[in-house]
Amino acid sequence: MTSQDLVGQRIKMIRRQRGLSQAQLAHPELSDSYVSLIESGKRTPTPAVLELLAQKLDCSLTYLINGVTAEQMEELELGLRFARLALDNGEVEEARRRFGELLADRSLIGLSQLHQDAEFGYALAAEACGHRGEAIAILNRLLDTEAGFMPEDRRVAIAVALCRCYREKGDLGPAVEVGETMLKDMNRTTWTDDLIELAATLLAAYGVRGDLLRATQFANELLAAADLLGTPRATVAANWNAARIAELTGRGEESIALAERALAVQSENGDSRNLARLRLAYAILLLRVRPDDLETARDLLVRTHRELGESAASRADIARCSVFLARTELALGRPEAAAEHALAAKDLMEEPHGELRSEAHLVLGQAYEQLGRREEAAAELAAAGEWLERSPKIRVAAQGWMEAAEAFQRIEDGSASTAAYQRALACVGL
Repeated sequence: MTSQDLVGQRIKMIRRQRGLSQAQLAHPELSDSYVSLIESGKRTPTPAVLELLAQKLDCSLTYLINGVTAEQMEELELGLRFARLALDNGEVEEARRRFGELLADRSLIGLSQLHQDAEFGYALAAEACGHRGEAIAILNRLLDTEAGFMPEDRRVAIAVALCRCYREKGDLGPAVEVGETMLKDMNRTTWTDDLIELAATLLAAYGVRGDLLRATQFANELLAAADLLGTPRATVAANWNAARIAELTGRGEESIALAERALAVQSENGDSRNLARLRLAYAILLLRVRPDDLETARDLLVRTHRELGESAASRADIARCSVFLARTELALGRPEAAAEHALAAKDLMEEPHGELRSEAHLVLGQAYEQLGRREEAAAELAAAGEWLERSPKIRVAAQGWMEAAEAFQRIEDGSASTAAYQRALACVGL
């Protein structure tokens, strides 16, 4: 039902409640046939006619247009602002609850724009809480809305979130399809920040899928577009995602240079939470590209852990940093410190982030193995395996299974080691 139909229905309902005929409501300014057309949804009244009808019906203009009183409208808008604030501040479960309460409010049904805002916010909160399937269902429903009923920037933002959710869930075909379809629908000869972000998200999906030739070509196109646009947001998105592709294709030092450019721009223009999150991603990149420079990566992770705690970062962001601090301490030969950080990560993870949970159990199991606590090590490695079973069958999961297999081998659990090796092979299609 369109907003035009709803306005007509409200006029008809209030007219009948007032005991007026169409002719009585229309006289003398309007014709009764015109009122009939408005009530049936076949004519859209002008703002002046709506104001006149509101006066005649002795109701507020806000109610006629939106189906709620001015006070209800203010309350709904305030609720939406609080939900967005919770999401921006990293209080993702609170944001999900608040957006859910708004969507359950029947007053929101006739307010298409506010309802759309609440649904999109709920999807982002669900994604942040690790409920990607739920987020995907909502985002697909929003994207099915006819283009004429939604601004282009909102459609692109939904496509970005949907592409990202599919990618993180391991559904790489749909992730690529969403990104490519939306870019095709939009005018790519005129790049914007929103389109650069969408292209960067698609680029990441190419990388995870292993389509590295296409990814390399697309990364060059994206960098050129971002340089032409020249905005901080475009520069950060393009350079960071191009850095990930450079790393995957064996160009480690180039990936570091691209990531450092993104980090430099973000430090001058970004908020503290996103800066800390990018710094964390940079530290993880350093661990992979420069494994001999562990102390530098550790110092950066310690700093980032502090910054995440002081910013509006989510518990999952802080837990991820704790996991990589644990990995770094383990590589430096300090299993006690590694176990401490891994335990801290486990305590933070209330949300269903399966991949992160598996990593925390995995690194804790390796720390216990180095400390000679073999039974505890076996229990943590088994828990890591349970979470890996639920994770998407992609390259990252294969790496997790390989680590588990090697750790099981070191504690002389041959059957568990063999099973983990088999699962690693299955993740890469062997």
